[in-house]
Amino acid sequence: MSLKARVHDWLRPIYYLGQNPVSLTGAVLTTSSALTMIAFWFYDVFLPGPPHPYVGILIFLILPGIFVFGLLLIPLGIWLRRRLLRSTGELPDRYPDIDLRVPAVRQTSEYVALATVANLLIIGTASYRGVEYMDSTNFCGLTCHTVMAPEYTAYQNSPHARVACVECHIGPGAPWFVRSKLSGLRQVFAVTFHTYSRPIPSPVKYLRPARETCEQCHWPQRFTGDKLKVVTSYKDDEKNTQQTDVFLMKVGGRTWEGSVGIHGHHLADSARIRYISTDPERQTIPAVYYTDDSGKTTEFISTDNKPTQEQLDKGDHRVMDCVDCHNRPTHAFDLPDNAVDREMQLGHISSDLPYIKKKAVEILKVDYPARDIGKQRIIAEIDQFYRANYPDIYQTKRAIVQQAADEVAGIYLRNIFPQMRLTWGTHPNNLGHNDSPGCFRCHDGSHTSADGQTITNDCSACHEFLATAEEHPKVLSDLGMK
Repeated sequence: MSLKARVHDWLRPIYYLGQNPVSLTGAVLTTSSALTMIAFWFYDVFLPGPPHPYVGILIFLILPGIFVFGLLLIPLGIWLRRRLLRSTGELPDRYPDIDLRVPAVRQTSEYVALATVANLLIIGTASYRGVEYMDSTNFCGLTCHTVMAPEYTAYQNSPHARVACVECHIGPGAPWFVRSKLSGLRQVFAVTFHTYSRPIPSPVKYLRPARETCEQCHWPQRFTGDKLKVVTSYKDDEKNTQQTDVFLMKVGGRTWEGSVGIHGHHLADSARIRYISTDPERQTIPAVYYTDDSGKTTEFISTDNKPTQEQLDKGDHRVMDCVDCHNRPTHAFDLPDNAVDREMQLGHISSDLPYIKKKAVEILKVDYPARDIGKQRIIAEIDQFYRANYPDIYQTKRAIVQQAADEVAGIYLRNIFPQMRLTWGTHPNNLGHNDSPGCFRCHDGSHTSADGQTITNDCSACHEFLATAEEHPKVLSDLGMK
């Protein structure tokens, strides 16, 4: 039998049994969704900027789903009709011939062949675009707006604002891609039924090792030497007196000279430091294990918070990496003092306004019931403060007062989300030790080994202060920085 005859015999039952409502409905759904998707794809290509997240769900998720559902209805309808005809004894022994000499039959066959090829191309493209869209920052940050609003806001104001979410949260490779999608399915149900956590916890348990994400761009062992840091802050007096700290951070890795800095001590080898934490956010670390260059491992146990063996067994056993200190490298939230100091240093909040530092921090710490109410009250409070107490300044510097009020309100909106129960200090930042325990989780002077060694809490181990809270540090002049 020739190939043409075989194809002819194969198509006859499909053509005959396909004349049923279910298969025809599937054909209509497939065709209409395909045409709609193609139209939206042109819209997406020529529309400036990313699509609205909910439009993206329609284009890349819902319509492809309808398209596939329509394709599945076609064979389902054929199967149902065949089963019905067989049960009633009406199934023909020989299906009617497809006479391609009849124009209508020939045109239908040609349409089916072309539609099949087109459908394969469409479903392939739709699958790719769907996965691509689900990996986009727009999808991650805006689709579940209420849930992800705090994290997306922090992300937009972070040093990694141009790094796609998936670069850190998924990374390369199929296993973590599949794992992330399964986790995403669970999150969809949580959002649908409002069972998600408030606030969203730091995903410390679900991030892949930093060597596979952070260190694709950052190489701790290559951080050499010391880093000069100049930190400007303002007192809460009438003049908003500026004060400056200047210090050297010993951030380096291991240099050819043999000197070792923070990164060198903590990350020189993949398994140099291991620890056990007993809380979900890794803020309580009762046990640390350090392996020196000779391979000897020393166990340091906290004497302030001495753990039981059961706590150690049940705790989170972890090899230290970047995110143990840089735990909020992108989704970082400020504290009021720090945020106001930064905006004042940038000139966004004028230090010429009397008591602006004190007033700004004071009203930021108020517990407002909702974000829009907080914004309105902050702007009104600052406006009223200068109107009542400094009328001359209010009249002559009205624009500066308004700008300061807007900037303080902006600080509030970037950090406070009552609906998600996220307020000042909700998420500890382990980089440093001023705002959270951070370094002192281990470097507290109480982690001691059996032979009497203690993890140091000497300030000079990590940094050297050159000026502390000085109004005009001489060292900056000596360095030509003033």
